[in-house]
Amino acid sequence: MIIVMQLGAPQEQIEAVAETLRARGIEPLILPGEDRCAIGIPASLSSDQRYDLEAMLGAMEGVSKVTQTSHPYKLASREFNREDTVVRVRDVQIGGGTFVVMGGPCSVESMEQFRASAEIVKNSGATILRGGAFKPRTSPYSFQGLAEEGLKIMKQVSDETGLVTISEVMSGDMVPLVAKYIDILQIGARSMQNFPLLIEAGRSGKPVFLKRGPSAPIDEFLLAAEYVLSQGNPNVILCERGIVPLDRTYTRNTLDLAAVPVLKEYTHLPVIVDPSHGTGVARYVAPMAKAAMVAGADGLMIETHPNPKEALSDGSQALTTDKFTKLMDELRSLAGFLGKKMS
Repeated sequence: MIIVMQLGAPQEQIEAVAETLRARGIEPLILPGEDRCAIGIPASLSSDQRYDLEAMLGAMEGVSKVTQTSHPYKLASREFNREDTVVRVRDVQIGGGTFVVMGGPCSVESMEQFRASAEIVKNSGATILRGGAFKPRTSPYSFQGLAEEGLKIMKQVSDETGLVTISEVMSGDMVPLVAKYIDILQIGARSMQNFPLLIEAGRSGKPVFLKRGPSAPIDEFLLAAEYVLSQGNPNVILCERGIVPLDRTYTRNTLDLAAVPVLKEYTHLPVIVDPSHGTGVARYVAPMAKAAMVAGADGLMIETHPNPKEALSDGSQALTTDKFTKLMDELRSLAGFLGKKMS
């Protein structure tokens, strides 16, 4: 349930509604807006309770309307915010009708490698540079990233090229370190339900890029976003990156493109698709990237590497310079046909 206050309702009216709820054992969720306030009720209520509360609250001074919501998430729902959220990072817009491409290698391996990757990204027309400084790997013996040195490399290359950066943060105590160097904090699929991490990322004030867990239903995905939003951080970007496949013989994951129109219907947050992790095979990335644009995604995250055969991680899904450039050209043509604007 969401209580929408009248335009310009004073603080004492808002607090009166909140106190009324607290007196009934319900902790209100205050949702301040630009011109009016809303109050969410996160508790599960019976039909009778909802009916009684709706009648009582609707008659209170300063209340505009009481809206029932059938979803466990509140802040992420279109019932709370009908307008699409637009996340702005420097001069880059994510969402709101603009299609954005994030490109770069899985891991930051060296200054030379990352500079070369940035050149591929920028020269092709993409606007956000991805790279991993801390890498959550299945094997403890695999390359784990360059840690803070990798973040420093990303910051320097970003300063040189003007590209916005995105990199993964793996734990709550690492948020301040990564936020010091990077523009957008990525929460990886393995960390989607690391709730302390989600809270700290939300408190950082940085835009948060949240990847769907490989076994996560849509409701759990949006509830993870709710953790970030509940910290007063509206800049959340969702990413579909593939779910557990029935058969791993041919692809790394099953890219759930049906999730794109579903998410666009139920949430106001921007939706990005990662066809690199979604397939795990470089030759499948381009067709799935174009399909994601047609499905209504707000952008893509694509891995590219100057020499994928020598990549220290995920080389099999990284596009070469020529293939990434070709894909960007194809996306621009497709965007024109669909009436989309490329960032």
